Amino acid sequence: MKILIIDDEKSIRNTLKEILEFEGHEITLAADGQEGVETALNGNFDAIFCDIKMPNMDGIEVLDALYKAQCESAIIMISGHGSIDTAVECIKKGAFDFIQKPLDLNRILITLKNATDKTTLVKETISLKKKVYSKNEIIGESDSIKHIKEIVDRVAPTDARVLITGSNGTGKELVARRLHDKSNRASKPFIEVNCAAIPSELIESELFGHEKGAFTSAVKQHKGKFEQADGGTLFLDEIGDMSLAAQAKVLRVLQENKLTRVGSDTDISVKVRVVAATNKNLTEEIEKGNFREDLYHRLSVIVIHVPTLAERKDDIPLLVDHFIRQICEETGMTKRNVAPEAYQELKNLPWTGNIRELRNVTERLMILCSDTITKEDIVAYATPSI
Repeated sequence: MKILIIDDEKSIRNTLKEILEFEGHEITLAADGQEGVETALNGNFDAIFCDIKMPNMDGIEVLDALYKAQCESAIIMISGHGSIDTAVECIKKGAFDFIQKPLDLNRILITLKNATDKTTLVKETISLKKKVYSKNEIIGESDSIKHIKEIVDRVAPTDARVLITGSNGTGKELVARRLHDKSNRASKPFIEVNCAAIPSELIESELFGHEKGAFTSAVKQHKGKFEQADGGTLFLDEIGDMSLAAQAKVLRVLQENKLTRVGSDTDISVKVRVVAATNKNLTEEIEKGNFREDLYHRLSVIVIHVPTLAERKDDIPLLVDHFIRQICEETGMTKRNVAPEAYQELKNLPWTGNIRELRNVTERLMILCSDTITKEDIVAYATPSI
């Protein structure tokens, strides 16, 4: 572990250094608060021991400075003139613990172990969150993508329902996930339902749940997707393929925030934000009698249209680089470089499958090409032979 000791008393610094180096830790010393803050912000330490009383910058000021700089190290305060009030103030300002002098070896080692365990957990959590956000990130700097990000960031903190439109493979789910991640519901469930993939006779059970014995295969009670998403976000993908009967029941939930499981007559209250997506023109579907107009107006408080890849070809280099990093992380493949002419050749392709097709092509190129993907590789491998 990398540990920083900030103390104006040389004897304390050296004693702590000897003890902790004997335990196998890497130690750095700072003789005052100002030097300690500068060292802490440049050193990525697992733990910091900091004295309360020091010239030019005391321990409380050090705590404040490190807190404002979002320092992730566990900070352990030490003092020969401590009081309960001082200890409480340190903990409130973000210190992990407070130890009084003379220092007890066992107390130091136990506190250090607990502190570094917490630091490791925090770092792992942050790393995991970054990976999740990276996977769900909307990649692109084109005007249309910038506009989508701005709208999503403005709408996300509200409870407004959102309808996302666009062709298959354009990334509608990423928009839905960004809405959830940027909302006050981010810590609650994000539940996705592909309405086109569920048979019409099962869609009601999937959405609203069922009671035991409600039908032949209902051997136990089942909570539907609305209940599973309670407090969070329910993403109804391909809602244009939902049956009219199911549409009527969804409309009731949106109007009353209540649902009834299949086989029950008891209402269950739910508080869910519904985000829907479709690759169909719902206005045309309403005219054909395939979609309820009142449900459309309930769902489309905000409408976000996701453009095709053909409408945002300038984003292709960014997307390819992103997919290369993603594939390397997932598979352990060696990173590939892409020649500038190869990017241009990729822009010239039709991309009827949109972002999904581009990712598949990127993976194919990484498997079949050498260290650098060239224009010739694009011509040879980007379009699969049938």
